Amino acid sequence: MRTDDWIVYLAGEIHTDWREQLADGVKEKELPVEFVAPVTDHGSSDDCGVDILGAENDDFWKDHKSANINAIRNRTLIDRADIVVVRFGDQYRQWNAAFDAGYASALGKPLITLHDPSFGHALKELDAAALAVASSPPQVIRILKYVIEGRL
Repeated sequence: MRTDDWIVYLAGEIHTDWREQLADGVKEKELPVEFVAPVTDHGSSDDCGVDILGAENDDFWKDHKSANINAIRNRTLIDRADIVVVRFGDQYRQWNAAFDAGYASALGKPLITLHDPSFGHALKELDAAALAVASSPPQVIRILKYVIEGRL
């Protein structure tokens, strides 16, 4: 059994406390997990391209710059991750999370999707690529505990 921390990349919605719930649950279970994530500050994520590389007159190029800079971080962290958890919430469309899920799947990374069961039809292709489809953070914690420790 490995003795180092498992690296778990947390992609997806940023408007609820699901990441904190996972961190608290992993800490409570004393699991050797390190969570990594994309930048979750919406303003920083949206504006990093123009703040670093200069202003754009066209929103397309503004978004393009930021998306590419964010992709450097996200792809690097996904590459290093042992498991990828992707959360889809109901407040906004998480297209970036769908990309992260697809990228992780293409790399053969174990993928867990996390969403309300009512999104099952809309996310059926992503769920098909996932090794587990969870509907709550406690389910994800139980999955992590099981795969790390090999027991329920």
